[in-house]
Amino acid sequence: MKITFTKYQGTGNDFVMIDNRQNNFPKDNIQLIEKLCDRRFGIGADGLILLENDTKTDFRMVYYNSDGNESSMCGNGGRCIVAFAKSLKAIEDNETDFIATDGLHHAAVLDNGMISLQMKDVEEVKIESDYVFLNTGSPHHVMLVDDLKNYDVKNIGAQIRYSDLYGKAGSNVNFVKQLGDNHFALRTYERGVEDETLSCGTGATAAAIAMHALGKTKSHHIQLDVEGGKLEVSFVKEGNNYTNVFLKGPATFVFEGDITW
Repeated sequence: MKITFTKYQGTGNDFVMIDNRQNNFPKDNIQLIEKLCDRRFGIGADGLILLENDTKTDFRMVYYNSDGNESSMCGNGGRCIVAFAKSLKAIEDNETDFIATDGLHHAAVLDNGMISLQMKDVEEVKIESDYVFLNTGSPHHVMLVDDLKNYDVKNIGAQIRYSDLYGKAGSNVNFVKQLGDNHFALRTYERGVEDETLSCGTGATAAAIAMHALGKTKSHHIQLDVEGGKLEVSFVKEGNNYTNVFLKGPATFVFEGDITW
């Protein structure tokens, strides 16, 4: 079986992208997806994304974690699939609407090559004594730490991800350090990858909203330094809700090819 693929990355969060508008890809083959994402025996990626036809929008995004299982929304992947769709001419201009597992998304390709992706509204932010929990298309545990550079993200992230707090489904875990009034550094442990990734788009969105909810910033435009680069999150606060949430950052072509499996 020969699979044609393209690889993209968004601030170091990398994805195998496949045009599945002909429905040829064996979506139920978990082992195949896991092997394609394997960094030693496959293409190598944090996840695999299928671009499919949709009757009401420009396309459908189907996202799989590197463990081979279909997962919830991926913000960096959402930006990358917009760039991929543009390259395939699945979208004709610089704006698009597409459907993902968490619903409808609007995105724009900006003049500087950056992509702005509208994320889902956040209606509930759970603030506890030492962490914040919210869902930005994927579940996120957010906590402030002092020594972010030397923090044991993988082991402490895994402990929280598998703890009784979140049961079998688990949660992504984000560790944040404040750098300025509206400037934060972020490291994320991602479930499904089961390791730290260089960037997490839904995590950056969650961290920005969590810091605003905690009163660490009054700004509605947040700069985030992730391990793989820089992201921006903006939002509007309406009562207890966060609406018009946008994630902005790069989506970069890496390489393309065919792999026989």
